[in-house]
Amino acid sequence: MSSDAEELMPRLLPVEASDSEELDLGETPRNPQEYLRQVQREASLCPDVVVAKIDPKKLKKPTVNVSFTACQAAPAGFSPSLKWQQKQVSNFSEIRQSVQKHRLQWKGKKLDDNVVMPKMEDEEGWKRFCLGESVYLDSLDDKADADAGLNYVKIGFPPFLSIVSRLNQATISAVLEHLMNWFEEKSFVPQLGRWLYALLACLEKPLLPEAHSLIRQLARRCGSVRVTLETKEDDRLSALNLLICLVARYFEQNDLADND
Repeated sequence: MSSDAEELMPRLLPVEASDSEELDLGETPRNPQEYLRQVQREASLCPDVVVAKIDPKKLKKPTVNVSFTACQAAPAGFSPSLKWQQKQVSNFSEIRQSVQKHRLQWKGKKLDDNVVMPKMEDEEGWKRFCLGESVYLDSLDDKADADAGLNYVKIGFPPFLSIVSRLNQATISAVLEHLMNWFEEKSFVPQLGRWLYALLACLEKPLLPEAHSLIRQLARRCGSVRVTLETKEDDRLSALNLLICLVARYFEQNDLADND
């Protein structure tokens, strides 16, 4: 991998696939870039119709106190430039618009029989669902994971639009909280990054107080993991920087932003 952190970052962002490039929506994304390509491909298959309905009665009353503790500063050379951050915010905004535009169409799609989504309050169920048994049980084995193929129970269900479109705002916040509870005790893994990105893409503004608190917690946790990295070649750096950037710049938590 390149030693330049800013060159790593776009690998997590949507890029246009060439006309000759085949993309199988039934395959598990091998990296965040492929996941975002799948989001774009799924969205392109939908008609340009969108209807949004929000029931105010289902919104929770504010019960969360938001902490304004800042992120730990990145080691020298580990944070991205302001220009790069602005570019990622622009790209993320486009992804959010695409997700919201086609949310209702994908919500109506029938899920495969093996996709059994946990109930909102089932924290352990969601950890298993999103991260897979290998990560959840802390039994990572590269050979075993390769042999697992599309065994989503083992490797985790990707956050396809057909799945995340079924989550209302309360459930999105709940799943985010479940994954943050895991992340506070564990390290960063690709499955976690894909789900965190997808959940941020589905959060509606203005944020509910619970979501506001959780995304700040996410940025701070990313910052604390980042300072433990020994080299800029670490695969986790680009994802951690991206999540901090989106929380700080897109969701306007400016006190958490990298200012290099």
